[in-house]
Amino acid sequence: MTTTPDHHQVDADLPDMPAPRVREFPAHSIGGGLALLLGLAGLLAGAGLIAAATAVTATGAKAALIIAGVLVAIAAFLAMCGLNMVAPGEARVVQLFGRYRGTIRQDGLRWVNPFTSRTKISTRVRNHETAVLKVNDAYGNPIELAAVVVWRVEDTAQATFEVDDYIEFVSTQTEAAVRHIAIEYPYDAHEEGGLSLRGNAEEITEKLAVELHARVEAAGVQIIESRFTHLAYAPEIASAMLQRQQAGAVVAARRQIVDGAVGMVEMALARIAQEDIVELDDERKAAMVSNLMVVLCGDRSAQPVLNTGTLYQ
Repeated sequence: MTTTPDHHQVDADLPDMPAPRVREFPAHSIGGGLALLLGLAGLLAGAGLIAAATAVTATGAKAALIIAGVLVAIAAFLAMCGLNMVAPGEARVVQLFGRYRGTIRQDGLRWVNPFTSRTKISTRVRNHETAVLKVNDAYGNPIELAAVVVWRVEDTAQATFEVDDYIEFVSTQTEAAVRHIAIEYPYDAHEEGGLSLRGNAEEITEKLAVELHARVEAAGVQIIESRFTHLAYAPEIASAMLQRQQAGAVVAARRQIVDGAVGMVEMALARIAQEDIVELDDERKAAMVSNLMVVLCGDRSAQPVLNTGTLYQ
């Protein structure tokens, strides 16, 4: 029978991360197709004005057409700088003079204010696998463990503005969570019903996911799944712990053999008495029990000895 972690204890162990100061919201944008056509039309109009200036003989009119053409071309070029290609699984974090102005998640060609800066951020599902970490478990035994975390960016504003590097942040917090879990539980529980890393993988993995979520939530990251990929004793104690596990397995096997042998002896004596095959006194019953236990619990096959005399000789 296994026990699940106390939720109050789990909440008490979770890190206290600061509340986010900014939340994601959609940026104001329009379809980029129309903006592209208008920008190209503006460039053509500017080029046309400059070309028309060559056919004008008056100096003032020629200068005015050239200036107007240059200004129209520059305005069209600046407007086209607001075009963005957004691929599926990507987003653009829009800032205007350092102020967050929203996020573009709609894929395709989009147009925003050309004076804004757009930072590309991936919203695809990612894997992060930790290196093999060497830590001490709850009993002080050195163990090795590694974990893999499946995650993605859920809030692009928090991932951009709440932490310096959200990828490095996820990596560091994952390692910290794995180490914290390892020191709270033993590799193998010595007492009955205790949680252990090896024997209660599902419960420990659930606690790891809860702690990871609490650690990376401030960065706008969603933890999809987390699993241990490597769990073993450190090499310096692996042989000793293997002997301990083998001894425990031998004891458990012997206990099961003895329980089965006792049941078979009880059944044999009951059948002999029920069928009235032979009457046995207490001394012969004890001898029969002893012989049956030796046969049933022995490591080697018993060598039969034929008694050609009477039952008592």
